[in-house]
Amino acid sequence: MGAGKPLIIVHGLFGSADNWFSIARELEKNFTLYLVDQRNHGDSPHTADWTYADMAEDLRELMSDEGISTANFMGHSMGGKTVMTLALKHPGLVDKLIVADIAPRFYPIHHQRILEGLNAIPVNDLKSRKEAEDILAQYIQTPGIRQFLLKSLGRGDNGGFKWKVNLPVITEKIANVGEAMDANAHFDKPTLFMGGENSDYILETDKKDIEQLFPSSHLIYIKNAGHWLHAEQPAAVIETVRSFLNKT
Repeated sequence: MGAGKPLIIVHGLFGSADNWFSIARELEKNFTLYLVDQRNHGDSPHTADWTYADMAEDLRELMSDEGISTANFMGHSMGGKTVMTLALKHPGLVDKLIVADIAPRFYPIHHQRILEGLNAIPVNDLKSRKEAEDILAQYIQTPGIRQFLLKSLGRGDNGGFKWKVNLPVITEKIANVGEAMDANAHFDKPTLFMGGENSDYILETDKKDIEQLFPSSHLIYIKNAGHWLHAEQPAAVIETVRSFLNKT
């Protein structure tokens, strides 16, 4: 959607392209927006291969298919690591980089409870979305998180339910999501790390790694926002993104 320099936006774990639709609507006057479903998410193909190298190559293939020579990129959480991987491996493809609430370091597995809840839902025998939410509520107390996760519960061709996410592969390979970026690589072009003020994903101790891998970067925090900063403070995110990308 939109017109102008390409901006490719990449969602996080258990998410999909439509997580960023309202943000994109506000940016389409200035940029051509490409909202991506990463592999094993949304409407994109399911595959047993699921690493940041794989997902970065998916973006490179997308650019080739769309005839895009260079683009700006923004990624949230897992998507942030995908766009970091692309920038570090193929810096010539990336003009400016925005990383939303994730650092380049290793993160230990911390999604076990979510995976337990999703795997407890008998998707093939499910009668209603309400049944799925009732089961998930036994594992996830926050209604907003449950609603976000259940966006990945779609309808199959036979009228029943199916997961849009590749739940078996994500469950098996969840450790891949915490993988650190290549410490021997670097991306010298303008980079913005945008953290949530109330989130613990980007810590003070992460600044050294960020500056080493992304020497032309700066870090800001969005006030009154947690990890889902684009959902909690959309106006601030939109203004921050627009200002950064328009800066010469």
